[in-house]
Amino acid sequence: METINVSRVTCPACDYVETVSMPTDYCRLFHECARCKRLLKAKPGTCCIFCSYGDVPCPPVQMSEVQEKK
Repeated sequence: METINVSRVTCPACDYVETVSMPTDYCRLFHECARCKRLLKAKPGTCCIFCSYGDVPCPPVQMSEVQEKK
């Protein structure tokens, strides 16, 4: 299965949505909102900003979900 490498990240402060490329080999813990400049941090219990604020989980999580289904 191919992983999805972009996610639409929604800022919790200003509701701005931006499309962000996701790294395939690590989890990204921080992201600065392009509109309000707030620094987004991964929520407790999630591995990265994509799993916290994105519409698609990060590639490492996508791959682990595929492995769990097998």
